[in-house]
Amino acid sequence: METIDFRLRTGESFIPLIALLKAVNVVESGSMAQQVVTDGLVCRNGQTEWRKRAKIVSGDTIRFAHFLINVL
Repeated sequence: METIDFRLRTGESFIPLIALLKAVNVVESGSMAQQVVTDGLVCRNGQTEWRKRAKIVSGDTIRFAHFLINVL
C-alpha cells in the first residue's frame, strides 16, 4: 500500500472528498472520483464513505485502491 501525506492549505479546515482524490492524483478526473465514491470503493477512517463531498479534515485517513491518504 502506498502512503500519501496531504496537508490542508493554511486557513482551510477541510477538503471535499472528490477534490482530495483529484489533488493527490489517485484518480484521473473528477468524474472518476465521483464514480469510485458512488461504487463504495473509498473508506474514511475505516468505514465506507458514500458522500462525494464529505468534508475531509485533518486527522482523517482515506483508503482507496492501494493508496492510504493521511490528511494533515
